[in-house]
Amino acid sequence: MTYSLVIASYKYGHLAAHAIETALSQAKPFDRIYFVDDGIGDCTHLPKLYPQVEYVLRDKNLGIVANFQDMLNRVKTDYVMFLGADNWITSDTLLMLSQYKEDIITYNIMVTGELKDEIVKLYPQNTYYSCGDVNWTREHLHHGSMMYRVAKAKEVGGYEKHRPDGERTDEDNALWDKMIKAAATVKYVKSSFLYYRRHQQNFNKY
Repeated sequence: MTYSLVIASYKYGHLAAHAIETALSQAKPFDRIYFVDDGIGDCTHLPKLYPQVEYVLRDKNLGIVANFQDMLNRVKTDYVMFLGADNWITSDTLLMLSQYKEDIITYNIMVTGELKDEIVKLYPQNTYYSCGDVNWTREHLHHGSMMYRVAKAKEVGGYEKHRPDGERTDEDNALWDKMIKAAATVKYVKSSFLYYRRHQQNFNKY
């Protein structure tokens, strides 16, 4: 099996190097690592620092759904993960998740940053404090950095806005729903591999 990681940035150029470093420091390397800046222009310094990454630096902003869909269309590996450029993953992420062959592999999130307590207030039944951060349980639930089978995602049409009349795109929720309706198999791993940085500049607010 082959694996891609797509690191997506929107005004996160000052944080993106950390995300890239964790992608390149995997115990089991990704076959392809893509980095996309959705038309902001604050990531032009990165190709010189990390030439092994494949870059899409857009001249114009596409918006999150069109941006993600375009990147999904570019992916040719069996599986893919999307990672916000303000977040990061543990060094054993791919080593552990690649053990499973389901259509979707989901896992817990470690919430960090100055606004992490917001998640506890919103989801007290699914969160608990751990070593100063917040462990967010995602059993039977989607999230934006779930690993999924590319062919299955393309089969159901990929990303779209979850609620056409809503302010938030919830594009990851829409993809999850469509894949589940198409009988996608799911594996939940009871470990936290993603560090979700909760801060003032988060693009999507829960």
